[in-house]
Amino acid sequence: MIENINVREVASRCLRDEAEAITQVIDQLDDSFERVVELILGCKGKVIVTGVGKSGHVGAKIAATLASTGTPAFYLNPLDAFHGDLGMIAATDIVVALSNSGQTDELLRFVPFLKDHHIPLVGISGNADSLLARNSDIHILLHVAHEACPLNLAPTSSTTVQLAFGDALAVALMQVRHFEASDFAQFHPGGTLGKRLLSTARDVMRSEELPTIAPTMTLAEAILIVSRGMMGMAVAMEGDRIAGIITDGDVRRAMERMHQDFYNIRVEEVMTPNPKCVGLNTKLTEIQKILHVNNIHAVLVTDEQRHLLGIVESLSCMI
Repeated sequence: MIENINVREVASRCLRDEAEAITQVIDQLDDSFERVVELILGCKGKVIVTGVGKSGHVGAKIAATLASTGTPAFYLNPLDAFHGDLGMIAATDIVVALSNSGQTDELLRFVPFLKDHHIPLVGISGNADSLLARNSDIHILLHVAHEACPLNLAPTSSTTVQLAFGDALAVALMQVRHFEASDFAQFHPGGTLGKRLLSTARDVMRSEELPTIAPTMTLAEAILIVSRGMMGMAVAMEGDRIAGIITDGDVRRAMERMHQDFYNIRVEEVMTPNPKCVGLNTKLTEIQKILHVNNIHAVLVTDEQRHLLGIVESLSCMI
């Protein structure tokens, strides 16, 4: 409680108001949305998103989301458009303009330019009778009953709805384009996500001083190799053939079960035959699935002849 105001309740009310505004907009979706998606799919140029003030900030985020999910897009400040930036708009482009009122003067001033050059305009506003709506080739109505702002003045619910709509548009385009995780990674190569999506077993595997043992070795001997290998496992090899793997868990369970006979048990009696193997070019995302589904912490990397090339541990996938 601050000055007799329950700020947590104020925040809760704001979040509820904005969530309700998004829910109400769902019912406003009509065939105009499909038309926008088809228009963008057929676009030979770029999607140029524009808006003034808070709508401009939202527009910049929408453009960034579209660009990172397979739709070439950028944000254009309409205030800069009249100082040379109109030259950034090509005849093959589409303009998406955001304005809650649909009456923003700075935004409307370059509508004649778009019409003269036959550049499609998608208007997004909360007013179906606005100048923006009447001059758009396609208009999307995003009407909110009131702002979350207690004065009903500051753009809150309206900008939240715009932002959510931009995400909905990007997601719809991703679906119809069959945009995959690997495609996403192409646009995010510098981040952790991109590295994980693009990296392969070759990039992270351990390939030197691999802990290997013979299947006929006793557990008393094998436990030393497992410990020195510092991978919690060892690979049982018969010549250049992989016979199986043994983990420190296998060793502990054998010790609990066999007691004093433990030291005389051979590796082949407790090892896991036919361990999970991957190729050098297997993506880390696929390896993570294998580890998770099989509840294991490492996979072997082999060539087509099943020769052991390396080992990838679960921690190696967390780059």
